[in-house]
Amino acid sequence: MADKNPYRPIEAQVLDVIAETPTIRTVRFKTKEEVAFVTGQFIELTIPGVGEAPFTPSSRPSMREAMEVTVMKVGRVTEFIHKLKKGDIIGIRGPFGRGYPLDEFKGKEILVVGGGCGFAPLRSLMYTFFDMSGQFKKLFFRGGCRTPKELVYRNETDEWAKRKDLNFKLTVDNGDESWKGNVGLVTTILDDVEMDYKQGIGVVCGPPIMMKFAAKKLLEMGFKENNLYLSMEKNMSCGIGKCGHCRLGSYYACKDGPVFSYDKIKNFPNIWD
Repeated sequence: MADKNPYRPIEAQVLDVIAETPTIRTVRFKTKEEVAFVTGQFIELTIPGVGEAPFTPSSRPSMREAMEVTVMKVGRVTEFIHKLKKGDIIGIRGPFGRGYPLDEFKGKEILVVGGGCGFAPLRSLMYTFFDMSGQFKKLFFRGGCRTPKELVYRNETDEWAKRKDLNFKLTVDNGDESWKGNVGLVTTILDDVEMDYKQGIGVVCGPPIMMKFAAKKLLEMGFKENNLYLSMEKNMSCGIGKCGHCRLGSYYACKDGPVFSYDKIKNFPNIWD
């Protein structure tokens, strides 16, 4: 931010609102001042006269002409975000927090596991990986959600599945007549990942219950605790460590995260609440 005032929202204009599912929309906007972020960082999106909420951008960090956030309607602020239309003015604070340590990922084999709303921040991470294509030994993506209708970015992920530098698979908890893929929890499609687990990198993002069991599965597979990265953004509020709402043991998720390696937080109580 130009004047380093973390409380001042930067004006932004909505360029488009894309319906991803009945409850999820992607908002594309252009900020009045340039806002550069590292994948994994987050912003605070302000609806004037209503309030603000934290979101991890779902867009490619290298795309400077616009930014995108993908939002599930779950409360008052997100309800107003879903009502936005082209030309509306919103505010942006940030970026805040720490993103993924991409330099540490280079030359490694990487497994990304996403569930439900976790697809949004992982979309940004995957496009970052695509921009870095050739700098990793192997790249796997395993994702899941409750039903086929709740899968976001379907056109894009269909293209991801065609990439030669990505091993890609999706699953749903409950299929329908249109679904031809795997049916079951996302942990059911991890056993066919052929990589060096002990030296590889694992990334997990999604609802807390999904992250809990996906992390447990990856540890059982042999991933090291310091190589397993989790996005712990569920309880963030102010974004700058003042409200204490996102306290995680000795850390604040908004300042010290939201990306943490598992070894840093494993001993704190209630990390999945």
